Amino acid sequence: MANPAGAATLAVGHDAKNGSYLTDATGRAPYLFEKDTRGHSACSGECAKDWPPYTAQGTPTTTDSSLKSSLLATIQRPDGLTQVTYNGKPLYYYAKDAAAGDTKGQDVKQFGAEWYLVSPSGSKQEGKEEHPGGKS
Repeated sequence: MANPAGAATLAVGHDAKNGSYLTDATGRAPYLFEKDTRGHSACSGECAKDWPPYTAQGTPTTTDSSLKSSLLATIQRPDGLTQVTYNGKPLYYYAKDAAAGDTKGQDVKQFGAEWYLVSPSGSKQEGKEEHPGGKS
């Protein structure tokens, strides 16, 4: 699922359940797949139908100062598409997310591993933890 303009732009979304996480310019959430290795996608075929790769033409950018441009890159997929990565992790959309702000793919286990939203630091976002009294 490519960005309609061809270029990829990452931003940061936030909600009470998940905390802060990456979004594209339209507010849709990309996910990481724990089965991937750094700079290599393990999702193709049926997997890529349910979890379309976040693809782009050109160099991806960010408009959010909390994101590091140095962590934003692309990889070449076996099908010839250019997939956006953040902190070396290939990014994907979830086919069941119908609109901006949907995060139905968070913590889903499919195709042999779990899928997670991506935190602004580039790690998996497991949700916002709140500790009463400020202690953990």
